Amino acid sequence: MVSGQRHHAETLRERASDVLALLGLHLAPEKTRVVHIDEGLDFLGFHIRWLRKHGTDKHYAYTIPSKAIKRKVSAQTYRSTLHKDPAEVIATLNRMLRGWANYFRYGVSRQTFSHVDSHAWCRLTGWIYRKHSRRGWRQLQRRFCVPGSWKITHNGVVSSARPASR
Repeated sequence: MVSGQRHHAETLRERASDVLALLGLHLAPEKTRVVHIDEGLDFLGFHIRWLRKHGTDKHYAYTIPSKAIKRKVSAQTYRSTLHKDPAEVIATLNRMLRGWANYFRYGVSRQTFSHVDSHAWCRLTGWIYRKHSRRGWRQLQRRFCVPGSWKITHNGVVSSARPASR
């Protein structure tokens, strides 16, 4: 990040390229670009962008986690996985979500975590409903939900996903 104009950033990029050339390395032009912080940039799964803080007139650089995990959750709860045991699917989702959350915990993550959590819960409940479609939702709720909560369980494996609170 550079505090200055676009030409300052491009000059700095050329100098960095020269230093890397001494080490036998080079910058890939298709992966290296100069953008304004208002447009935002993606770096190691984070989207970094200059945004106004809610309720104030001050602007800060926010690091927002990627939501790419939603595709992986959808893949684990797709129709083609209906043959799997619910405990296996729940355990797999828990491992994936725990690893993703540990990586992205350093950022402005609360809203993104809530979206991903709600998505995982909806996909998992839909998967269970499709797998056991002969039964009604109330019967499935008694069988797969922890009493007094909305957490899903099967054979002692409890999901970490839960619906968004309203």
